[in-house]
Amino acid sequence: MAIISNATTIADAGAFSVSLGSKVHIKTLTASASATLSFVHGTADVVLDSTYPIYKFEFINIHPSASNSYFQFNMSTDSGSNYNVAKTTTWFQAYLAENNSFSGLAYNGARDLAQGTGYQDISTTMTTNADLSLSGQMQLFNPSSTTFVKHFIIRANHMTDNPASNDAHCAGYGNTTSAVDAISFRMDTGNIDAGKIKLYGIKDS
Repeated sequence: MAIISNATTIADAGAFSVSLGSKVHIKTLTASASATLSFVHGTADVVLDSTYPIYKFEFINIHPSASNSYFQFNMSTDSGSNYNVAKTTTWFQAYLAENNSFSGLAYNGARDLAQGTGYQDISTTMTTNADLSLSGQMQLFNPSSTTFVKHFIIRANHMTDNPASNDAHCAGYGNTTSAVDAISFRMDTGNIDAGKIKLYGIKDS
């Protein structure tokens, strides 16, 4: 097969190599009234080890089953037996109401943790409105390291019940030098009614 542009052959078969990109799909989990969506290394084809230096989770239309609930995550160093890694995080948000009645950009100290072992909030309050959902992404850096803490960066947008757009930013680190080998996502109350979470590995090059 040749690559042709403007009737000029740029490269012919065997002479051109195209990279498929640095992002490799590992696993997709689909919620259906799910208490948690958990990615555990070595379980159901999940890879979460030194294979990749960066892992990326994509949240697609996460919808809660209960009102006044928060989308959250936590880390495990024992294959998901306990999700209780100590985390130090920072959290801020930008928001704008549909009717333009309120807006802002603010640090939200109620959402961050200082060596907290509980689940970290990704969202502010979500409700069961039929058209409400959350989408976004989380990057986790070098979770298999036994030298460094485990940094992560999260950005997600969700529709609040006001209704308003809430652009949430969370970043921090899991304060452990043990390898993190499992990540769990949940709503703090009720279930994840619907939505998908995709896990990708990011290559060095």
